Amino acid sequence: MTHTRYAFLKANWHADIVDQALAGFCEMIPADQVDVFDVPGAFELPLLARDLAESGRYGAVAAAAFVVDGGIYRHDFVAQAVVEGLMRAAMDTGVPVLSIALTPHHYQDTEHHNSIYRSHFVEKGREAAAAALMIGQTRARLAA
Repeated sequence: MTHTRYAFLKANWHADIVDQALAGFCEMIPADQVDVFDVPGAFELPLLARDLAESGRYGAVAAAAFVVDGGIYRHDFVAQAVVEGLMRAAMDTGVPVLSIALTPHHYQDTEHHNSIYRSHFVEKGREAAAAALMIGQTRARLAA
């Protein structure tokens, strides 16, 4: 079955940066083929990614978040849990779940850093879209 729809999940923390991944994704896949879903933060991505993958409606699910050290918790543990959860959702459902969950080593909330990360998220969105398309093409070849 060929899917022409894609799900795109995005965490609301640092939305001005994370939303750029959707912009990049839609440079490669037309926006009218992308259903967009917001979640509060990165930690909520894997559960909804699994639910969307299980729905059978999507050829792939992309999940975007920016996990930074807020000084209160160990952001690296959150990032690891998110990426492992997204991979588990993909493996459990057989639907590609693509991670655009990025964790910088040193984040400073300055316009200079935010500009760099906004640009980086556009590129990562493009890469996720390219991966979704490539996986779909490979699976179509396997089915032929």
